Amino acid sequence: MYDVCIIGSGAGGAPIAYELSRAGKRVLVLEKGRYYTEKDFFKDELAVSRRDIYTPPLDEEQHVIETQNSDGEWEAVESRKSGWNFWNGSMVGGSSNLMSGYFHRMKPNDFKLLSTYGKIEGANIVDWMIDYKELEPYYDKVEKIVGVSGRVVKHPFLEPRSSAEYPFKPTWEHPISSWFDTACQKLGLYSIPTARAVLPSDALERKGCSYSNFCGSYGCATGAKGNARSALLNKALKTGNCTILSDSFVYKIDNDGKKATKIHYYNKNGRSLHAEAKLFVLAAQAVESSRLLLNSKSSRFKNGLLNNYGQVGKNLIFSAGGSGEGRLRFEDLPKEKQNVLLLRGAFVNRSLQDWYEFEQEGKKIKGGTIDFLFEHANPTNRAMGEVYDKDLNLIWGERLQQRIKYAFIRSRKFVFEVFNDWLPTDDCFVGVDENVKDKWGVPVAKIRLNSHNHDIEVGSFLAQKAETLLKEMGAVEIRSNISSAPPPNLVAGGCRFGNNEENSVLDRNCKAHALDNLYVTDASFMPTGGSVPYTWTIYANSFRVADKILKRFHDKEL
Repeated sequence: MYDVCIIGSGAGGAPIAYELSRAGKRVLVLEKGRYYTEKDFFKDELAVSRRDIYTPPLDEEQHVIETQNSDGEWEAVESRKSGWNFWNGSMVGGSSNLMSGYFHRMKPNDFKLLSTYGKIEGANIVDWMIDYKELEPYYDKVEKIVGVSGRVVKHPFLEPRSSAEYPFKPTWEHPISSWFDTACQKLGLYSIPTARAVLPSDALERKGCSYSNFCGSYGCATGAKGNARSALLNKALKTGNCTILSDSFVYKIDNDGKKATKIHYYNKNGRSLHAEAKLFVLAAQAVESSRLLLNSKSSRFKNGLLNNYGQVGKNLIFSAGGSGEGRLRFEDLPKEKQNVLLLRGAFVNRSLQDWYEFEQEGKKIKGGTIDFLFEHANPTNRAMGEVYDKDLNLIWGERLQQRIKYAFIRSRKFVFEVFNDWLPTDDCFVGVDENVKDKWGVPVAKIRLNSHNHDIEVGSFLAQKAETLLKEMGAVEIRSNISSAPPPNLVAGGCRFGNNEENSVLDRNCKAHALDNLYVTDASFMPTGGSVPYTWTIYANSFRVADKILKRFHDKEL
C-alpha cells in the first residue's frame, strides 16, 4: 500500500508529490496522458496548430457541450461532432507543459470578492475560506522552487510580498518594451514587468531559456519553463519514493463510507488495475475531477462520490476576457525602429493592472489584468490571421499572398490578452452524460456553459483601455474580441471549498467534507478565480495543502 496516491500530475498534483516524497512517504502518481520529456518537444507548427498532438483524439475521448440557442433552449452537442476541444495538455505535468508562463498572484481583494464588491444578481459569489496572507508564503515558495523570473516595481495594486525581489532576473526583453513604457508614461499608466515562470539561464538543475519564442501551446525543449514535470516531478523521482504511471486512466474511487479505499484505473493496454493508499489526492483538472467523482457511485454516495448534496460539478468558472491586436507598420517607423521590430526571440514581458479595481457610477468594480506580447511565432497561425482584411472580408489568391508577405516582413502585430473574473452561475457546471461514453466505456463529462453579462462588460472596458495604449504606440488596424467563449486551459471550480457539506465539497484545507482521506488540489476548489491566470495560485495552494497533509502524517492521524 502507498502512503499517498495522486490522480493527475499537473500543477495541482505535482507539489504534493514533491513534498511528500521528499518527506519519505511512498507516493504513486497516476496520469492519463503520455510521458513526454524535453527531447519530445520539437517546434512542429503543423502538429500543434492543425493536429492537436498533445490532446486525445475526440473520437476516443470527448465531452458533451451544452449551450443555449437563440430561443433560450439548451442544446447538447458531442465535441467529436462540433470539434470543440476541451482537452489541454494531456501528459505528465499536465497543461503546465503548454502554458505561456505569465505569472501573476491573486490580489488580497480577490479572496473576498463578495464582502469587498457586494452581491451581483445571478452570480454565486462567495469569499474564499483563506485569505491572501495565508497563501503568500506559498506564492513565495513557488517563486523559489518552480522558478519565477521578473522585476518588482511599485504600483497601486502590487500585492504584499515577503521577498523584496523575484529570485531570478527577468528573461531577455525585447526593445519594444521600452516603447510600451514610454506610451504608459504619456498616458499616466503603470507599466508592470510581467513575471514569468521561465528561467532566464541555467538554474534549479534545469537549462535556461533558448528564446525560441514558442512558449504558449508548445512544450519547452530546455526545461526552462516551470512546468510541473520539469520543476517538481523530476525531483520527486530522484528521492526514490515516487512512482509515476503514465497512460493510466483512473475511472473510479471506492470508499467505505468514511474513507476512500481504492482507485481503479485502465493502463495503456486497456487492462483494469487498482491501487490502494492511506490517502488520496484528486488533481485531474477541474472538469475531469468532477467527472471522476460523479462516476464513482456507491451505496453511500448514490449520486456520485461527495455529491450527497448535489455540489459536485457546480459553479464551474473560466477566465473571462478575450484578446486584441494592432499592427505596427514599417512605413510608420524610422529605419532604426524597423530593424528593432524584426528582432525575434526576446519577450515583451509587460502588463497593466491600472484597472484591477475601478469606480463606475459611484460603485467600486472589480476589473482585471491586461498582458501584452507579440503575436505567437507560429507561422501557420500568423498566416491564418491574415485571411480577413481590415473590414473582416475573406480574401484569397494573390491578394492574400501579398498580405501574408507584408505581414511577415513589413509589419508586426502587437497583441493583448484580457483576464477578468468569470462569475459563477447556476448555469455553468459539469455533469456526466450516461449515454455518451469514451473508449473505455466510461460516461463522459457534460459541460453546460453560460457566462454572466457582467463578465463581458468588464472585459470590454479593459479591452478599450488596451486599445488606447496600442494607439499611443502607433499601431493601426486595432481590434479586440471579448466574448463568452471559455478558454479550456483556464478552468476552475466544480468542487468548491466551504464551511459545510450542504454548500461545498471540500473544507478549508481541500479535504473532502464527507471522507477523511480524500483531497482535491487542482483548481476545482476555487470559488472565484481572480483576474489573473490560475497556475501560480494552483501551485501555491497545493504546496499549502501538502503542509497540512504532512502534519497529519506527523500527528499519526493517517
